Amino acid sequence: MNTVVELMCAHRSIRQFAQQPISPGQLEQILLAAQSASSSSFLQAVSVIRVKDMAKRHQLVRLCGEQAYVASAAEFLVFCIDFHRHRSLVPTAKTGYIEQLLIGAIDAGLMGQNALLAAESMGLGGVFIGAIRNDPEGVSQLLDLPELVVPLFGLCLGYPAQSPDLKPRLPLQLVLHEEQYQAPDPCQFAAYDALLAHYYRGRGETGPVRGWTDQLEKILSKEARPFMFDYLKRRGFALK
Repeated sequence: MNTVVELMCAHRSIRQFAQQPISPGQLEQILLAAQSASSSSFLQAVSVIRVKDMAKRHQLVRLCGEQAYVASAAEFLVFCIDFHRHRSLVPTAKTGYIEQLLIGAIDAGLMGQNALLAAESMGLGGVFIGAIRNDPEGVSQLLDLPELVVPLFGLCLGYPAQSPDLKPRLPLQLVLHEEQYQAPDPCQFAAYDALLAHYYRGRGETGPVRGWTDQLEKILSKEARPFMFDYLKRRGFALK
């Protein structure tokens, strides 16, 4: 295993940060690495908003479900799908397609992972904030986002003030399918459920310690931001 793969496999989400700034040079390198990610048809359909103003940061904490590290991280970046730039340059551009939404989301995800990996290579840590979509309208107003720009996720970055254990992923044999899709056998997940429950106990979780299957049931038994469809249409996406 080479050093790059070792770094990738050692990823941990960091939610506690030291009071130490990220230098301008480091941030520039992180963003250049993010931009180096693959881009579908080279549309480069992503904008990144750096939020420094602490009043805005604290508003984002509220909008993101009171996740305090949105304010305490040295840097907070918001990754957005952006087709406003394209239509500004090409007024006749045909927008509103689901495919464009997918392109922007994929490009943003690739950029975000590149950014975090670059940061980790510098001894920094971070955590992605999907809760940026808890109130996308509020985030859009706060960041003055125009039509055809959608905030997808945030990224906290800073020097780690914690060293959490690695969270075990699904065994590779349950993720990799040879030649065709293999329907999962629920019995195959028992060992992984036990492994993840052990991890949560070691992390000091209070209340009943559950495995991955129970976690899925808890998450997937409720609606998943059902307001997103109408919001996306108001932003000029998912129209066709």
